[in-house]
Amino acid sequence: MRACTQSVAHTHGACCCGSPLLQRFHQRMMADISRRHFLGGAAAVMALFAGLHAPRAVSAQPQERSGPLLFYNFRLFDGSGGTLRENVALRVEEGRIQALLAGDAEPQGAEMIDCGGRVLMPGLIDAHWHSTLVAITQTAAMTADPGYIHLVAAREAERTLMRGVTSVRDAGGPSFALKRAIDEGVVTGPRIFPAGAMISQTSGHGDFRMRYEVPRGTTTPLSEPERQGVVAIADGEAEVMRRTREQLMLGASQIKLMGGGGVASAYDPLDSTQFTERELRAAVEAAEDWGTYVMVHVYTPRGIQRSIRAGAKSIEHGQLADEESVRMMAGEGTWWSLQPFLQDEDANVYPDEARREAQRQVAEGTERAYELAQRLDVRLAWGTDILFSPQNAPGHLRHLAKLTRFYDPLTVLAMATGRNGELLGLSGPRSPYPGTLGRIEEGALADLLVVDGDPSRDLDFLTDPDRNLRLIMKDGRIYKNTL
Repeated sequence: MRACTQSVAHTHGACCCGSPLLQRFHQRMMADISRRHFLGGAAAVMALFAGLHAPRAVSAQPQERSGPLLFYNFRLFDGSGGTLRENVALRVEEGRIQALLAGDAEPQGAEMIDCGGRVLMPGLIDAHWHSTLVAITQTAAMTADPGYIHLVAAREAERTLMRGVTSVRDAGGPSFALKRAIDEGVVTGPRIFPAGAMISQTSGHGDFRMRYEVPRGTTTPLSEPERQGVVAIADGEAEVMRRTREQLMLGASQIKLMGGGGVASAYDPLDSTQFTERELRAAVEAAEDWGTYVMVHVYTPRGIQRSIRAGAKSIEHGQLADEESVRMMAGEGTWWSLQPFLQDEDANVYPDEARREAQRQVAEGTERAYELAQRLDVRLAWGTDILFSPQNAPGHLRHLAKLTRFYDPLTVLAMATGRNGELLGLSGPRSPYPGTLGRIEEGALADLLVVDGDPSRDLDFLTDPDRNLRLIMKDGRIYKNTL
């Protein structure tokens, strides 16, 4: 459209952006957007633009096939951590693994897919992911239009799936609309187990308010991160229970609480302990009443032990754990969702000495944490917690490959498939995807990868998913096939 430099009445070719007709159209459009957002959220707003040409991130569709598929000529990693199996075939039908068969099985009406002797394995599962917050800076997340944030998240969701990550346990953020859009085929992405807003005490790890917003009065409006569903600030048992129930109402498959400080925090020091045991237990009781569980962000022994006593089923991070805390996790059967936070090329860069020192403590604790987890046989999960770091998202799977410095490759791969699938199962009746994930067995959900690489030797092939992931299937639908 020509620049609006003319003040005369509308002649042919002149800009008409100030015309009464266009102004009325704009007013009606904005009113409709506001109404749709109020009634149906971001997904309803996006429906207005369904006929427009969209970028590939929000328009890619799986290859549609009717009827069963029979995979053959592959070596099988089934997600258990055992050795690779040969001379088997795999039949997929109606989104599930129908059967494991002998390698020379007859197709019996199925379309046959020759894997060329490559490895067939379950789709990867990231147990600590932030679907709407990974590919955007913290400043943008706090200031950008919500529509922009969700469009960026939709683009990153497709990239996540194209890295072979077919399921994620979302550890906090406004992911409900994105999950729905993925499930309905509006956009492409992994299965999302959403936690909803991260629940934080005042001054806790999820309190993103500016200093000028404190103190909060009884009639003070919610901060922008609270309004957008990134966090929910709660103090006292009753408030914690209310915020927990709100997330369950919105569709949370598990609940996320902030039980201690962090490295990137604006206010709370790394060694701080957050929420009383009674407050934590209030969330646990509300979650258990709905058949699900609580995951707690915490680093220190004091916070870990308090969370376990309150009934939390999953400790997120915990790199500063001592042996007593780890024994407590092992004894109670608590999951340890541990990330390889090391001061390497994947670490965030902080400008101030205080956060660099906290980062150093966590990096030193990471190596000891993996040693303790292995020695004391804790239920260990793999996750990445890439947050507010669009520059780090492409290196997603390096966070898995580097774990071979602590474990053998097949054990690491089992952690990111079968073991993480067990963790997702803790959601029980609140699971949005009933069925087994992370395993290749009869009846399991058909999330599969065919890869160029030998996971019995190393996992380096995962660091170049564009080249080495030859086939990606989720829910029985093929999203990539370069066999």
